[in-house]
Amino acid sequence: MAGAEEARPNAGNWLRRALNSPFLGSLASFLLAIGAAALLISLAGFDAGEGYSAMLRGIFGSRMSLSDVLARSTPLLLTGLAVAVPLRAGLFNVGAEGQLLLGALLAAVVGMLPGIPAWLHIPLTLGLGSLAGALFGMVPAYLKARFRAHEVITTIMLNYIVTLLTGYLVNYPLHPPDEMLPATEIIAASAQLPRLVRGSQLTIGLFVAIACAFVLHLLLQRSVMGYEIRAVGLNAEAAEAKGIRRTRVWLLAMAIGGAMSGLAGATEVSGVQLRFLEGFSPGYGFAGIAVALMGYANPLGVILAAHVLGAIRTGALTMDRTTSIPADFVTVIQGLILVFLSTPGLLRLLIEKRSPATGSLPIEDLTS
Repeated sequence: MAGAEEARPNAGNWLRRALNSPFLGSLASFLLAIGAAALLISLAGFDAGEGYSAMLRGIFGSRMSLSDVLARSTPLLLTGLAVAVPLRAGLFNVGAEGQLLLGALLAAVVGMLPGIPAWLHIPLTLGLGSLAGALFGMVPAYLKARFRAHEVITTIMLNYIVTLLTGYLVNYPLHPPDEMLPATEIIAASAQLPRLVRGSQLTIGLFVAIACAFVLHLLLQRSVMGYEIRAVGLNAEAAEAKGIRRTRVWLLAMAIGGAMSGLAGATEVSGVQLRFLEGFSPGYGFAGIAVALMGYANPLGVILAAHVLGAIRTGALTMDRTTSIPADFVTVIQGLILVFLSTPGLLRLLIEKRSPATGSLPIEDLTS
């Protein structure tokens, strides 16, 4: 009896540790989402095994497939960082898509400038694209600090403004007279990112994105600035009482997030599209929300999450081409991942609320 009584608290402690582990939480959410999606695919009348087999071929089938995975992961990694850093400051940046488009447009304009050497043109293109995203990202932070406007609402509305504005610019003032598509001119060769694999869309932008993730990890964990961001995210009022100005932290966090989104747009223009093409983004900014949550807002976790989601999206194209299963099921998987990511939080809540007076489940009921 005594051994059984000791086993229950130990099991409860194990469950609590597992639920508090970012890696285990993300892994469990991913596996549950894959399983639930397989069930939905089967209920829709398709062969889930055939679909997942096709996805694996699309991911690992060749050197070019792996290159495509890494290429698709690059903007996801940057937009994931764009959401993750503001999350650490207690802000939800839903405006990564608009920040990406604005950074991409400015990168295209700068990239079209002639007569600039490559050693200067590439950093200038990426840097100004990042700057555009950073300045635009600070707008909702200022509105929140000055007028208490919720950043979710303002970032969503700003997405519409930028989408329509960039669409107008590439259809009229920036549209070449002999171009049929709504796009700018091709950028100069000196502004184009070198490709890592010939014939693929993989460029050195991948290394830039990974470097940004490591720098932001060190910033958040090893600097005074990072401490202030984390402190405001945990409790803005308490941080303010200790002398940390939350307004400054909000502006800084959203500027960093906007810079990452702007850089994502700039790398797409400089390395993949080679111009600004209306509608070139398949929702990278919104997918960054899933990436940030899968990575538990940790820059190093975001690296892994971006590559997982990039692999799923790449494999979906092969699944769509070689089977009768529509690629839209990838969106279903992405949504299910977000749903299951909330499950550990719910279980933690039930574990912590053990008092019978609250009507919550005791720990023994969860571990039996």
